Amino acid sequence: MRIGLIGSSLVAMSLMLSTCGSAEQNAAQPANVTVPDQPQWSEANAGQLRAAIAHRATHGLDRMKFGSAADPGAPLDDAKLTELALTYAGALARGATDPSKLFAIYSLPRPQPDLRKGLADALKAGNVGVWIESLAPQDDNYRKLSAAYLALIKQGGGGAAAISPTDTLLKPGMSDPRVPAIAAQLVAFGYLDAGTHGRRYTAAMARAVQQMQADYGIRPDGVIGGDTLQILNLSGADRARAIAVNMERMRWLQRDPPATRIDVNIAAARLTYWRDGEIADTRKVVVGKPDTATPQLGSPIVSLVANPTWTIPRSIERKEIAGKGASYLRRHNMVWKNGRIVQQSGPDNSLGLVKFDMQNPHAIYLHDTPAKQLFDAIERQRSHGCVRVDDALGFAEMLAGDEGVLDQWQEASGTDKESFVKLPHAIPVRLLYQTVLFDAQGEPVTRSDPYGWNDRVAKALGFDVGGGRRVMNSYTDIAP
Repeated sequence: MRIGLIGSSLVAMSLMLSTCGSAEQNAAQPANVTVPDQPQWSEANAGQLRAAIAHRATHGLDRMKFGSAADPGAPLDDAKLTELALTYAGALARGATDPSKLFAIYSLPRPQPDLRKGLADALKAGNVGVWIESLAPQDDNYRKLSAAYLALIKQGGGGAAAISPTDTLLKPGMSDPRVPAIAAQLVAFGYLDAGTHGRRYTAAMARAVQQMQADYGIRPDGVIGGDTLQILNLSGADRARAIAVNMERMRWLQRDPPATRIDVNIAAARLTYWRDGEIADTRKVVVGKPDTATPQLGSPIVSLVANPTWTIPRSIERKEIAGKGASYLRRHNMVWKNGRIVQQSGPDNSLGLVKFDMQNPHAIYLHDTPAKQLFDAIERQRSHGCVRVDDALGFAEMLAGDEGVLDQWQEASGTDKESFVKLPHAIPVRLLYQTVLFDAQGEPVTRSDPYGWNDRVAKALGFDVGGGRRVMNSYTDIAP
């Protein structure tokens, strides 16, 4: 099985990590779980519970102890067994951690199963183990992550010896004593066929490096420098940790998302439009810079806005426009209205020619942009938090057609004035953060962690942290 690693990640804000206690504390305090009247536990049901917890590595939860009650030698009464069952069931059903405590903003819909009733029914039927396992995501992607995680920890989570960096760039045709170690890592990641590799950096190796660089969001020039060596030096433990974190993120999500929706993967800066349960479109987006991160939230698109105006947020006004003077405002088609700076409609408006109006208290939405060149970048974490959509006009027309308001949209967009076209059905949008995706063969590949958000989840799951690449860019503009 190929267990590869990509850099720049499927399918606002400086978000600070809240105090959430140790992994064991988190496991011992399931959210929204009410202990029912104590049922009777048979030895068979108790054995199934212990067996399920003993195999928690299947879900990347082997670093969490779930209290000493999981110890096969510990005497348990019915009350303790019930508490333990609800705790572990909650971890699989909704996540072992609470994302609203890990992130300042997290409003994605989460599962809300009735664990009390589920446990009571399972005890009566004598199938506690089957019930517990049914609570985790049941889709193929989750199973593939589980298999990859188990394979990595079976290997001991180790990796190849570190490949020492130097100030000299390694270019195709050069000889270097590190080449055999580099080749070994490329083979391990699945980019290079196994074979005998000497000290010469061959054309075949360079092609493999180019593919890896493209996956990781590095310019695919085949030249091995510091960034490329950083990826090659990632260990099996790094990959296992990333997979466990992304399994946890999948457990946070509702099991039956709306069949028609828009998913934006912030880490990968990609949008996927689902229509009636099928992928109808996918395209690039630009999302927030690490210091103005796009938050993980769920929020519907309620209308399309043609030729939008933009009222400059106070934060951008203070940090980036204050003191610029009247000539700056004229150049950017900005005026003062009711004590606020407003950029008027036009092709140079920072929102472009269409805004996808969304309902949320954080002023986060999708929109067009005049800065089309940003979509050519591989790492596209460059905005102030909103999501800029590639060919936004084409996407707006697609949505308008699918929602039966194409005529109204074409009429509105044909003018030069701000106009609103209400959608007959709000389209749910999920802003997700997923750093493990799947390649064309369906194998898991780990992209970069541009915001460093994996660490806070990994720590709560009991892992050591670190090992991922970070987005580092100095691009700035006044757009949202």
